[in-house]
Amino acid sequence: MKKFNDEDFLLENETARDLYHNHAAKMPIIDYHCHLIPQMVAENKKFDSIAQIWLMGDHYKWRAMRSNGIDERFCTGKDTTDWEKFEKWAETVPYTFRNPLYHWTHLELKTAFGINELLNPETARAIYDKCNDMIKNEDRFCPRGMMEHYNVEVVCTTDDPADSLEWHKIVKDDPTAKTRMLPTWRPDAGMNIDAATWAEYIKKLSAVAEMPITNFAELTAALQKRHDFFETMGCKLSDHGIEEFYDEPYTEAEIDAIMKKALSGEAVTKEEERKYKHAYMYEQGKMDYASGWTQQYHYGAIRNNNSKMFAQLGPDTGFDSIGEFTTAKAMSHFLDELNTNGTLAKTILYNLNPCANEVIATMLGNFQDGSVAGKIQFGSGWWFLDQKDGMEKQMNALSVLGLLSRFVGMLTDSRSFLSYPRHEYFRRTLCNLVGKDIENGLIPFEGYEKQRVYQMIEDICYNNAKKYFNF
Repeated sequence: MKKFNDEDFLLENETARDLYHNHAAKMPIIDYHCHLIPQMVAENKKFDSIAQIWLMGDHYKWRAMRSNGIDERFCTGKDTTDWEKFEKWAETVPYTFRNPLYHWTHLELKTAFGINELLNPETARAIYDKCNDMIKNEDRFCPRGMMEHYNVEVVCTTDDPADSLEWHKIVKDDPTAKTRMLPTWRPDAGMNIDAATWAEYIKKLSAVAEMPITNFAELTAALQKRHDFFETMGCKLSDHGIEEFYDEPYTEAEIDAIMKKALSGEAVTKEEERKYKHAYMYEQGKMDYASGWTQQYHYGAIRNNNSKMFAQLGPDTGFDSIGEFTTAKAMSHFLDELNTNGTLAKTILYNLNPCANEVIATMLGNFQDGSVAGKIQFGSGWWFLDQKDGMEKQMNALSVLGLLSRFVGMLTDSRSFLSYPRHEYFRRTLCNLVGKDIENGLIPFEGYEKQRVYQMIEDICYNNAKKYFNF
């Protein structure tokens, strides 16, 4: 019986072990999409306990704890201590067998703290105390220290157009900062005209951009002004969290009328919402192309399903799910519109419903133009799919219908500074996938081809992303 979480974890044969230990493991990390808090990085926040690093903001763990019958106060409550929250997580961990949380938990304890013991109610107190002692006495358990520990070269946060980026500037100007922290343009708040907060957000954007916003031309100009500012701060990517793609025909006069309704507090119709979102996304795409950025589309989530808990806790608290949309045609029309007008930027498409894997994998080839290797990318397994099964299915679809060799690899999509082992998890999964094919005689492994395999592994883990994003 193979030992759990040993040095050859997830690696099922000698070739996979060679690919991982001698090639994948040594590559630096480019974490080009995450939800880390820039202020914590700038101030190099000192944490008081592992619960603060590990459990704060982690809706993956909260979701599992709720499913295990743990009361909400031990997830997000203000009246419970760090130890009480950690204790309840430790109670839950043995119930997460076959859930990626079990693997992530122990990879994080092992790689960050050198702890090989399994977390359960019997070991919880000792592990908690040991981790906290290390956090208290070792400088590396601050945000920058953890990034250095995991060999993170670049990290890209997720930032609203109205953000001052003051924390990014502090890190940018600090010669001691070994990890580059760059902003990512996330303009969702201005797009979501159906949200109750949209009109108030437009006022905020107007104030930051120092110009009026009463129509679509003014909105576009304000966003362009902020887009230019983000570019001066090193931004190289946009990211759009959308339910689906939009291709409804519109005129600028229609969009102006829709905006006027929404700014006055009047609800827009579903058709008006879709027209506006199409116009908004199209203008964003043009800006990204002009700046040489990469545009990312994370689509397919149904968010904030539990209205009661949304009212209590707000978004990103563990009440989202995979959506079911018929969006291939709209996606194609939207990309084709940008391509026809010569403004299709480098693009990464992330689906949340695995039934769309082959759809995305075939969509890529429609808009590759030879200007950039892998110009249109199939994003790595995202959210509910960033685990062994989901990543294998994503890579298999890309391999069969595209070029795995040109894949830009993994990202954490995380709010935790201990999440970098997700890159290791991905790399082990990749190496095992390729290693099995080699040992089954499906990929040659001698001479030129052997070196090509080695290069492919290193490229997917690091080189492709560095070149693709111009880091």
